Amino acid sequence: MRLLLLLLLFNLPVMAADIQGSHDLTSLPRFANAQIINFVSQADAERRYPKSALRRVSNQLRIDQSVEVLGQLTALTYALPAGRTAREAFTQARKTLFGNGAQPLFWCEGRECGSSSQWANAVFNNARLFGPDGQQDYLLVRLAEPYSNSLIALYGITRGNRRGYLHVEQLDASASIGDLLPTSATLLRVLKSNSLLRLPGLPAEPDVRWVEVLVRAFKLDSTLLLTISGPAAEKWRVALVQGGLRENRLFLGSTSSTALQFAIEQ
Repeated sequence: MRLLLLLLLFNLPVMAADIQGSHDLTSLPRFANAQIINFVSQADAERRYPKSALRRVSNQLRIDQSVEVLGQLTALTYALPAGRTAREAFTQARKTLFGNGAQPLFWCEGRECGSSSQWANAVFNNARLFGPDGQQDYLLVRLAEPYSNSLIALYGITRGNRRGYLHVEQLDASASIGDLLPTSATLLRVLKSNSLLRLPGLPAEPDVRWVEVLVRAFKLDSTLLLTISGPAAEKWRVALVQGGLRENRLFLGSTSSTALQFAIEQ
């Protein structure tokens, strides 16, 4: 019996401890059984978060769009349990952020993000995040009020040895970060991911810049028929049609929704 107990104890999985002094973000629950292997907390940190794919031009890193912010940085890297991919953890984190009203600014998947080596070394300064370009995901969001001066960046990678990592950064800006617009491709990706795009931060009076980015987003897939809902849905529908969207693609839905939203017609 004693020998049997020893064998059972010997074969129990050993849970590695998080790195000393580390902790999860309050805004983002941990993926089950993930371990924090790297942690940074820094005041007055200056970060540049891409809002476009990374490219190399004449051997120089090229970022077409980005957000530069100064403030309190909390950055942590999770090692995921064996058999779980970075995309699983990334998807869970993304859904949590969207469910809490975070505004997407940029979202890319796989090779369209650019070189994983550049993301790992030039953006996050963490060589452990290097892996196959097709196995990466990146998301940049702005948190909902009253934390709208905070950004969260997610980067997931499943390396060639099948080990998955999720890197998470929260930057609490020391000053207002002003107006930030998402990319059109990101809005379309969010819409297609769950057939719904909610935009709680938009004003009742249509904003010209938002009209332009929404029209570009919906023109990226001309087959989609959309229903627009919200208290100012009719005003936005008119503005989008005047901005170049075909009228027969956009239907008026309920005005009882608390926020402007677009749903794909089934």
